[in-house]
Amino acid sequence: MSEKVLLVVMDGIGYSKTGLGDAVALANTPVLDKLLKECPNVRLKAHGSAVGLPSDDDMGNSEVGHNALGCGQIYSQGAKLVNESIESGKIYASTAWKEVAGNCVEKSSTLHFIGLLSDGNVHSNISHLIEMVKKAKAEGVKNVRAHILLDGRDVPATSGLVYVEQLENAFAELNDDTFCGKIASGGGRMVVTMDRYQANWNMVKIGWDTHVKGIGRQFATATEAIETYRAENDGIIDQDLPPFVIAENGEPVGTINDGDSVVLFNFRGDRAIELSMAFDNDEFTFFDRGAKPDVVYAGMLQYDGDLKLPERYLVNPPEIKDTLSELLVAQGMNQFAVSETQKYGHVTYFWNGNKSDKFSEELETYMEIPSDKVSFDERPWMKSAEVTDAVIEAMESGKYDFIRCNYPNGDMVGHTGNLDATITAVEAVDLGLARVLKVADKCGVTVLITADHGNADEMLEKNKKGAVAVRTAHSLNEVPFIIYSKNAYEVKEGSFGLANVAPTVAKVFGLEPFASWEESIIK
Repeated sequence: MSEKVLLVVMDGIGYSKTGLGDAVALANTPVLDKLLKECPNVRLKAHGSAVGLPSDDDMGNSEVGHNALGCGQIYSQGAKLVNESIESGKIYASTAWKEVAGNCVEKSSTLHFIGLLSDGNVHSNISHLIEMVKKAKAEGVKNVRAHILLDGRDVPATSGLVYVEQLENAFAELNDDTFCGKIASGGGRMVVTMDRYQANWNMVKIGWDTHVKGIGRQFATATEAIETYRAENDGIIDQDLPPFVIAENGEPVGTINDGDSVVLFNFRGDRAIELSMAFDNDEFTFFDRGAKPDVVYAGMLQYDGDLKLPERYLVNPPEIKDTLSELLVAQGMNQFAVSETQKYGHVTYFWNGNKSDKFSEELETYMEIPSDKVSFDERPWMKSAEVTDAVIEAMESGKYDFIRCNYPNGDMVGHTGNLDATITAVEAVDLGLARVLKVADKCGVTVLITADHGNADEMLEKNKKGAVAVRTAHSLNEVPFIIYSKNAYEVKEGSFGLANVAPTVAKVFGLEPFASWEESIIK
């Protein structure tokens, strides 16, 4: 088979609808501009129903985006999956729920919930937490403690107090002589607990000390903690707030102790795996946990099916099959996947349908380029040059039929809220494209260029009062799909989403797609 294909994912680069803080338009992107002017291209839907989320009000994310890109189908995902389980009551019939709740009833111990407190529907939803708290009380659990991670990334940057009030109100309605629910600890998601890809284990250690041991700066309420930190740190946003512990008379109200139960209520896996490792693994060496409490631990989902992590989980994940990787392996075709640490799991684990292992050790090659451990707006070019180097080397080797890469810049720098840095990030991706396309011409490689969701395209937003504020969340915008090839491909008319990409790759290769797939974008 002479045709070779490179798929480039420009993470977080979409088409703005508002023009507010559009770092993509503001950036100097001569390559992207030329491609959109001269090459066949369409706009893809990358959020909501197109990626298996409950509604088109739900922003896409890199995990469901790469699932859809890699499997050519639309599966119920994240919030939708959990919504269905809660609405049907299936979650409460699960063995894991019976174990965590039953343990607390039997021992009169505390049920702890840890997770991201927002309704962003990317990692979690506060409604899931509140429904589980209600059910816990109904089943006879006497004490509940919530360890809250503040968002400011998938929701407005300083909206944390809204969700704290919502949870506090729910506790106030439930608390009585038989039940006591309280917020016990918390902190910003980019400081406490929610590391991913083992990039910064110290974040998880901080979370462990805060949630489990109750070690940290003490406050009477979560509201007091947030307001104090904001007053002390001008311009700080929720995701960057330091850890805090809620205490009464100098004693933490919610340490995690022997005999308790713990539920991590995030449904997205990447930032839930490391805390699950700390609770679930007896042989754990990434930081000193001290005396690990003997608890019944469960995740909302099983965050890594191959590693069986965690052992207990409340909702079964989507069973994704018929992926593009499976199709290519069946044809004996060599594949190469590369990104830096921040998105390495997306071009491997999520791309392959939430599968850690390769379908073929012989035919699949992965490369991870370690990300810098600094705030991404300090080095907005990130590892784009190194990713480009790897892609070029793979093309020039002639070994690989299909190459895929992810440039994380638009997403990771976009999440910082720094518009100037994000402009630089987008420009770094454009420079990478320039180098890649030059070699693709020499090697006769067809290049498909897309994104998994928007972010850099909408760095500002108007709040309810009409004032312009920094936006750090993903956008609901469409993303590009561009075909750069010596062959004259024509795109179809119609409405397409990320799930149409895998069938398009198969079409370029002349392969018969799986019957379960969406249609190809090209004729």
